[in-house]
Amino acid sequence: MKEKRIIGIDEVVPMTQLVPLAIQHVFAMFGASVLVPLIFGINSGIVLFMNGAGTLLFIALTKGKAPAYLGSSFAFLAPASIVIAELGFEYAQGGFVVVGLLGCIMAAIVWKFGTAWIDVVLPPAAMGPVVALIGLELAGNTIGGGTTGADLSAGGAHIAVFAITLGVAIFGSVLFRGFWSVIPLLVAMVAGYVSALCLGLVDFATMEAIGLGAGFTSMGAVQWFTMPAFSLAKFDADAIIIMVPVLLVITAEHIGHQIVTGKIVGRDLLKDPGLHRSMLGDNLSSAISGMLGSVPTTTYGENIGVMAITGVYSVRVIAGAAVISLIMAFFGPLSAFIGTIPGDVIGGITFLLYGMIGTSGLRILVDQKVDYSKNRNLILTSVVFVAGLSGLSISMGSTSISGMTLAAVTAVVLSLLFYILDRTGLMND
Repeated sequence: MKEKRIIGIDEVVPMTQLVPLAIQHVFAMFGASVLVPLIFGINSGIVLFMNGAGTLLFIALTKGKAPAYLGSSFAFLAPASIVIAELGFEYAQGGFVVVGLLGCIMAAIVWKFGTAWIDVVLPPAAMGPVVALIGLELAGNTIGGGTTGADLSAGGAHIAVFAITLGVAIFGSVLFRGFWSVIPLLVAMVAGYVSALCLGLVDFATMEAIGLGAGFTSMGAVQWFTMPAFSLAKFDADAIIIMVPVLLVITAEHIGHQIVTGKIVGRDLLKDPGLHRSMLGDNLSSAISGMLGSVPTTTYGENIGVMAITGVYSVRVIAGAAVISLIMAFFGPLSAFIGTIPGDVIGGITFLLYGMIGTSGLRILVDQKVDYSKNRNLILTSVVFVAGLSGLSISMGSTSISGMTLAAVTAVVLSLLFYILDRTGLMND
């Protein structure tokens, strides 16, 4: 590996390379994935467990042909917060289960009728901006402070750590050679963490509590084995009604992720292993996660970004990352140690990853040769982008939709209307 090369989906990676590559994927998803349970106020161990188990389930159902890591879904945040406030998390779990099962039914419909309908409800001129918004909508989190974003307003050390992490990620991606060229993000995270240590931004109190601080003096008190907090779902009709509209969003997100991943790896994943298989894996994982006390899962944009930057598409690497996530769910010191990674480091990485997702959406427009001399395409892309980025929010019963959710709904409705007008011969292009 004197020069950077592609590591294909089916390629067997030596263990000496597989472990750091898998760790790179875990670090990429960790901040965003554990943020969801933090917002909901639940144990992160069960989420890490179901992320790992869900990813392995997804790989099995897609016959090892679709590289994807399943992390915590952000699409459910708004409706789930309403249900949790009114009824409790157990009833939000019930909503997760129902939406997941409905997604499995949609997978069966796709298996029966194929994927030709995608170009009707989400043609490239609409799909491109919807996919781009997956990354662009999250871009603000990179410098929002907290556990997943850089606190640049604090100045000094925080800016330095963010800049070092982002700088190593950027220049490592274009300058590193050999094996280093496929782990630039891992190198960037290590560089960022070391700089955070030197500048006093690492939480030594937490490190000492897990036996990694104060000269390892507290090692004897470490709780090495921790059991994820499993809990069964409860069901309520109102909670389910609030949650069901998210199905449209996660379906559009999933299709977009599969199209982008297919462009990156050079395969049509909608045909092989098939959209029905990937939808089944994604939604069945969400249903099981909700039933057992976790949050819904989704194919993760952060990990798609890792593949785009590194050229490593091996499903075995993804499976390795899933196994690490499972281990972390039971091994207290490891997950706690990763929890000490400052938001400035995570923000430096996601600053690049979210941008890569946005660019992947634009890539759909380029690769599909969208003709913007046609008004329908120009309007579709324009309206979808503004719907997602304008801050517009539309109430739907007891919940509201905005951002990428609103953009996806807008894309589907406008695309269907344009299709009907075109079939009736009323379009002027």
